Amino acid sequence: MTTTPEDSRYAQTHEYVHLEGDVATIGITDYAQKELGDVVFVELPAVGAQLEAADELGSIESVKAVSDLFAPVSGEVVEVNEALKEKPELVNTDPYGDGWMIRVKMSDPSEFDELLMSAEEYERVRRDREPLTWLPAC
Repeated sequence: MTTTPEDSRYAQTHEYVHLEGDVATIGITDYAQKELGDVVFVELPAVGAQLEAADELGSIESVKAVSDLFAPVSGEVVEVNEALKEKPELVNTDPYGDGWMIRVKMSDPSEFDELLMSAEEYERVRRDREPLTWLPAC
């Protein structure tokens, strides 16, 4: 059984994008949070920051490693999940809900389909290429 929502799109670096209009909600996938282990800190950009697809947007620290986070789409950060400052474990307990990280007003909505994979494509790539591409070798 998959834990990859069908209504979102996915980057090879294990971020998801859920689109509502031209605003993208971004976080890491359930698979990514399981591989990271217990998340203890999340560093995110400020509201108003301009992101380009594939640029570093912040970092995530777990009991296993500190890893970079990458922007799956381009645009302006319009909201940051402030709850993660006090409760970074939300990324583990509810990555597609309360554990979202940022919301971005997309500057190029075509990136949603052009740069990102469907849930089925992501699951196939994930199975074929482990471990995570952005985790440091242990």
